[in-house]
Amino acid sequence: MRYLFRPPATDGAGLLTLPWHVPLEEWDPELLLEVPQRGISRHVVRFVAQDGHVYALKEIAETLARHEYALLGEFEEEGLPSVSVLGICVDRPHGQDAILVTRYLEYSMSYRYLFSRPHGEQSAEQLLDTLVVLLVRLHLAGVFWGDCSLSNTLFRLDAGTFAAYLVDAETAERHPRLSDGQRRYDVDLARERVGAELLDLQFGGLLPSGVDPIEVADSLPPRYEALWEEVNREEVFSPDEQRYRMTDRLQRLNDLGFDVGEVELVTSPEGARLRVETRVAEPGENRRELFRLTGLEVQERQARRLLNDLRAFRVQLEQKSGRPVPETVAGYRWLEEAYQPVVDAIPPDLVGRLAPAEVFHEVLEHRWFLSEKAGRDVGTTAAARAYFDTVLPRTPKEVTTPSAIVGPSR
Repeated sequence: MRYLFRPPATDGAGLLTLPWHVPLEEWDPELLLEVPQRGISRHVVRFVAQDGHVYALKEIAETLARHEYALLGEFEEEGLPSVSVLGICVDRPHGQDAILVTRYLEYSMSYRYLFSRPHGEQSAEQLLDTLVVLLVRLHLAGVFWGDCSLSNTLFRLDAGTFAAYLVDAETAERHPRLSDGQRRYDVDLARERVGAELLDLQFGGLLPSGVDPIEVADSLPPRYEALWEEVNREEVFSPDEQRYRMTDRLQRLNDLGFDVGEVELVTSPEGARLRVETRVAEPGENRRELFRLTGLEVQERQARRLLNDLRAFRVQLEQKSGRPVPETVAGYRWLEEAYQPVVDAIPPDLVGRLAPAEVFHEVLEHRWFLSEKAGRDVGTTAAARAYFDTVLPRTPKEVTTPSAIVGPSR
């Protein structure tokens, strides 16, 4: 047998003791974890814990395993939203398939889990829009997925909404640029698969009443085309509109979760033509900025919300001191005096229900709600206390970090 691990290879050192020579479906249950968020797979998939981390193991033909291993590695290096690959085990005895090893995506949820929650009524439209954003990002990067579906996607909360991540890349292809025909074919495949998945949910009694699976699935292509047009279209406007129209265009792209690359503005007596190169690499501007100032690694929308709070905190510091406060100083003090006290105050029995940054975001939202109701600023401490008492306990226990499901290292 041979093992191929991406750096840092030490991450997978503890996995070498596992029984790779045995078919995955015959592994001792004592070695495995039950992950409540997992979706449906046509392959044998198991989860294991080693050294405080959770890994997904998928048994698959070696040629497909090597293909997916290489592609997922490229996606991770480029910041495309996908699971992180660790390695593969090949040349297993008796002609067995290879095993692809990926890292468990923290706080992620399958579409079936989301629809099984008490508040799944809002999920259909929201998840479809999130899936469309993921597909557009991949297409912009020249990736033909070939198997876009809810089953092959994981979702996790990002400041009250969802972010989508590609899980299965065995059918994906990489091209310098996708043709319109390739994009349309990929979208049509996605429509068919999503329709079948929603029908399956309906048959299982998980789809909210009033939701038509075919109607929802048929709305995927127009949703995709609308977003594709928004991130790729050229705009024409008069010279006196130039500044604010350009600013507005770039802001709309940022709000949709896309970074902006090269901006080309061609002027003529008839007007100005704006073309924007849309980037899909993550982390985005807000994530990079928050990490630079605080060292926190969070989702893009979470970062935007936390940066807004940090900036307001900096203004307060300057008002109190009567002099400018460097942004690095403000970032350090915000982390120590605003963010960390809220995270540290999470009751022990509620730790892991949501990512810390998502908890802080929701506390800020709860503070706004309580302040609006009271007609005054109730403060973060009081808002956090009320949130921990009344809101966070209602979050399902299954939405958890691997640290909450990992047992002792084996």
